[in-house]
Amino acid sequence: MSLQDYRRKRNFAKTREPAPEDSARTGRRSIFVVQLHHASRRHFDFRLQVGDVLRSWAVPKGPSYDPKVKRLAVEVEDHPVSYANFEGDIEEGYGKGHVDLFDRGVWATQGDPEAQLRKGHLTFELFGDRLKGSWHLVRGAKKERQPAWFLIKAEDAYASDVEADDLLDAKMRESTRRAATTSRLRAAAKKSTSRKKAPPTSKTRRMSAASLTKAAAAVPRARKAKADNAFFPPQLARLRETPPKGEEWVHEVKWDGYRILTGIADGEVLLWSRNALPWNDRIPEIVQAIKGLGLDSARLDGELIALDASGRSDFNALQRTLSGEAQAPLVYMLFDMPYLQGYDLSRASLVDRKALLERLLAHAPKHLAYSAHNVGHGDDVFAMAMDQKLEGIIAKRANGAYRSGRGDDWQKIKRLESDEFAVVGYTPAKGSRLAFGSLLLAKPDGNDGWIYVGRVGTGFTDEMLRELGETLTKQGSKKPTVRIDAVDPTLRGALWVAPTAVAEVYYRGIGNKDLLRQPSLKALRTDKSPDDLRDSDRAPSAPSARKKTRATKASAKVAPADASAVVITHPDRVVFPDDGITKQDVVDYYRAVMPWLLPPIADRPTSTIRCPGGIGSPCFFQKHVMAGLEHVGTAKLKEETGAQAVYLYPRDEAGLIELVQFGAVEFHPWGSHVGSPDIADRVVFDLDPGEDVDWRRVVAAARMVRGLLDELGLVSFVRTTGGKGLHVVVPLNPGADWDTVKTFARGFAEAMAALHPLEFVATATKRFRRGKIYVDYLRNGRGATAVASYSLRSRPGAPVAVPLRWEELGKVKSGNAFDLRSLPKRLARLKKDPWEGIDEVRQDLASVSEKLGA
Repeated sequence: MSLQDYRRKRNFAKTREPAPEDSARTGRRSIFVVQLHHASRRHFDFRLQVGDVLRSWAVPKGPSYDPKVKRLAVEVEDHPVSYANFEGDIEEGYGKGHVDLFDRGVWATQGDPEAQLRKGHLTFELFGDRLKGSWHLVRGAKKERQPAWFLIKAEDAYASDVEADDLLDAKMRESTRRAATTSRLRAAAKKSTSRKKAPPTSKTRRMSAASLTKAAAAVPRARKAKADNAFFPPQLARLRETPPKGEEWVHEVKWDGYRILTGIADGEVLLWSRNALPWNDRIPEIVQAIKGLGLDSARLDGELIALDASGRSDFNALQRTLSGEAQAPLVYMLFDMPYLQGYDLSRASLVDRKALLERLLAHAPKHLAYSAHNVGHGDDVFAMAMDQKLEGIIAKRANGAYRSGRGDDWQKIKRLESDEFAVVGYTPAKGSRLAFGSLLLAKPDGNDGWIYVGRVGTGFTDEMLRELGETLTKQGSKKPTVRIDAVDPTLRGALWVAPTAVAEVYYRGIGNKDLLRQPSLKALRTDKSPDDLRDSDRAPSAPSARKKTRATKASAKVAPADASAVVITHPDRVVFPDDGITKQDVVDYYRAVMPWLLPPIADRPTSTIRCPGGIGSPCFFQKHVMAGLEHVGTAKLKEETGAQAVYLYPRDEAGLIELVQFGAVEFHPWGSHVGSPDIADRVVFDLDPGEDVDWRRVVAAARMVRGLLDELGLVSFVRTTGGKGLHVVVPLNPGADWDTVKTFARGFAEAMAALHPLEFVATATKRFRRGKIYVDYLRNGRGATAVASYSLRSRPGAPVAVPLRWEELGKVKSGNAFDLRSLPKRLARLKKDPWEGIDEVRQDLASVSEKLGA
């Protein structure tokens, strides 16, 4: 099967299905999707992402949770990854009928999925809303054109008598009812309506909430405290050469993965990386497993790992799984619990905390594990780690409290000598080598600077070379950005950059020039920034290493590996004076929402609202390039007057953060891209309520706009503006010239005002707007802008413009319901982008303008 078959069977001028060109590796976890397809014969389409495609099977009766039931699964052509977002009607040709999204999530398997499929037996796990647990795909008798497989549920804690039809929601049942043209299908629809079963939950024995609360209260030095699922800084270890002696120390395996912190409050689970980024959407199987514990409130600390066939943590497999290149099963290895069921345990001894944690995890789902320890005998434990080729051990003071930050109560002893260094440049590629020859490395010099320690040129995969090459080789200076104490003739021709990525490197000691001996790359640490190295596990506890001023502690935060370093000056400057929100807070917010904010505005001419002195001082629009910008894109575009001017636009994270460094608070992109500035691909209707207009009227107005657009055959999306109103956004694909878009937008707005003169007005004159909603269409001209989704607004409270699903609009209380502090929590809870699929919508204005008489 291949995408050639997919293309051959479809006419993309007639079908709404995505074209094969839309298929590409996402850089995210590998997904699965199940779609209910009401074709000539109703069936479920079961799809697993393997590489850059969705391997697909048609399952006539749908998945069954009963391990005794073998469901026929007929292999069909591969589909593009973008097909996972497809819902709606296939109107003509192959597969004609209605498609509903039944379930979607991530999946995992132990080993190479392609090899398993070739052998005819794939064992895997699903982590969706409806489908969970372990499954098998087993190839049966081969057919000439379409191989027959069987989809079988494995015997596990989720096994039950639940069928796919039991899990249909009202929308799917209605689609089934409409499509039921035979008595057999009508009977199936009736059966699914009557059962209304919920997806099975994991049948694991666990301590009750009451017994957990009682056990937490009984821990010595436990204190009652309010639950909070916000990020908490983790306790960190110092590197030591040998394990400490004595029975007052316990020793654990050093797991090679990503540190993950868990906060639970009122049953809501939030996962955080060690640098306070939300991780719920990246590891849904871990969220699912933690929810299975049934906790009301807790704080958990552990390491996210991928296990190899020998039970050792495999960091490369972990990175490849998180990037979608592999599907290795993940495990959250838990080693501490500083809070449980309303009680702060941080002052309790480590062994008491771990004893309670072990009880909690005794019957936990398999993706959660307890990190056991040995009391004393550190040398023996370390020797065992060496024999088993583990990375090392962690020694912890048995009676120690849980204290955020680095201290001597936790000590790290490694098998192989390795350390983390900042990437500060590269040497050019030679021969067939991709992108670059080697990376130049540096470490902090103790005086807020960096010192060169050597270069690493081995241990890279082709994927690493490509990723780094896309960023590093587009920049660089011949002038070193760090201190060089040793003469290194190999640096001739090297190009230097400010500290960017963090590389973890194996090496065989330090040479006589204070350079690393025989370094080899272990991994690129995308979970860390160079600024983290200033407080590394090797940092001495002497006062000289700890002596930092307040300005130094709040000094420059460095962009992650895929962006250039941007120095943030005056991080303590207050931007929102009524709320105590500083420039660093604004930077941290934009970094946290970057995966959501950047894609919709990248490569669009963008105006910013700059408030260099904070929003209490004068702010102003900035759309042209200013002196000092190094990472922002520039484009020479025609002004409304016909003159040429150089406009700015963000290309990547570095450029956007650089604009924040220059005082930008808000971002307002064009409805077109710099590559085609005269073609608009967005129409924005700004619903701006006048005085005395209740919010419920604004919500009703947005729904009315959606309904009228729907009658014209146009799909629309909604967002809060961070102000008083709402935006209704219409994507265009293909786009249209600005005159056509502006004519349409004006005609639509005036039609609204004419149809409902007591509700709407299409003029900006304020005296006509009292008690009415202004349908602002003027954001749809060349050079006009609208506030970006997830942009802050320069108003008290630091409100944010936020995309919504239409279904949740009625739950939102105002246009400024979300702010800098609440939005990251919302994003951590989301299972998918509220505007998911907006770039795949195909619609234009050619026929619509005729309906409006434009």
